Amino acid sequence: MNPDPRLTQLHEWIKETLGNIKYSLTAVSGDASFRRYFRLASKDYLYIAVDSPPKKEKNEEFVNVTHLLEAEGLPVPHIHYSSLDFGFFLLSDLGDELLLNILNENNVDELYIKALNALSIIQQTPATSLPLYDEQLLLQEMELFREWFLTKYLSQQLTNNENQILSDTFKNLANNALQQPQVFVHRDFHSRNLMHIKGKYPGIIDHQDAVLGPITYDLVSLLRDCYIKWPNEKVIEFALSFYKKIIDCGTIENIEEKTFIKWFDLMGIQRHLKAIGIFSRLNIRDNKPNYLQDIPRTLSYIKSVTKNYPETNKLSEIINNKVNI
Repeated sequence: MNPDPRLTQLHEWIKETLGNIKYSLTAVSGDASFRRYFRLASKDYLYIAVDSPPKKEKNEEFVNVTHLLEAEGLPVPHIHYSSLDFGFFLLSDLGDELLLNILNENNVDELYIKALNALSIIQQTPATSLPLYDEQLLLQEMELFREWFLTKYLSQQLTNNENQILSDTFKNLANNALQQPQVFVHRDFHSRNLMHIKGKYPGIIDHQDAVLGPITYDLVSLLRDCYIKWPNEKVIEFALSFYKKIIDCGTIENIEEKTFIKWFDLMGIQRHLKAIGIFSRLNIRDNKPNYLQDIPRTLSYIKSVTKNYPETNKLSEIINNKVNI
């Protein structure tokens, strides 16, 4: 019995695509999805081979978003060969240097300025072909926190009142997202999906989940990253520099600084609730426990912000009462 039939199929497709050449295929990484990545090296070629099962992954969306970002001059992996039927791709190789692995206090300004410059272009990219980040999706994401983190991971039994508080808070957070200007949203714009490469922008990967959504979503994904943390003063400094940039670009207008920061803060709570739910689900359902180590950092962002706004201070009380991490 073949222990890895898709890998066998990938080899067969590579030979059909590139001819009967000698090559090596080395696993690069997996991620939180069902996709797998391999570095294909031969005398004449260097590609990233992707195994992305078509019944489980958004392959058509990946192709569409790649073309949209590439058209704006952004450094995304070029699709050299693809088979949507099989879910196989050969992409340009952007190297191995994730921003997460090289970020430090000495280079954060330079690297984040490049990332924010790229983000300002992403937000100006035509997004009419993208799905909407609507209320249903926003609420569905936050429900992961209740179901997979509080109930299944922590085994907490919530009272009717606590459940109502969560539902009301989720609704308020969704409203915060929907009242913002809606732009092209990468949706996973953080240090594990940005590559350190030569040029004025970082390499951008893992963009198949892009949507038309709130203007602060990608910004808070980057600055309040689930995988690396910076002092809040630094975060707000970066956020306000981006605020000024997108005013200059005309992406937003007539929005006060205070309003923008509130959008940013509340958007971060929405995203971090979702992320904690996903990390818990990856552990319980998918047997990927490594993401549990990122929950305390992600939860710390929620704790630091919820107490500052009337829309979320009851959520803060529930977390303080129910969560001991």
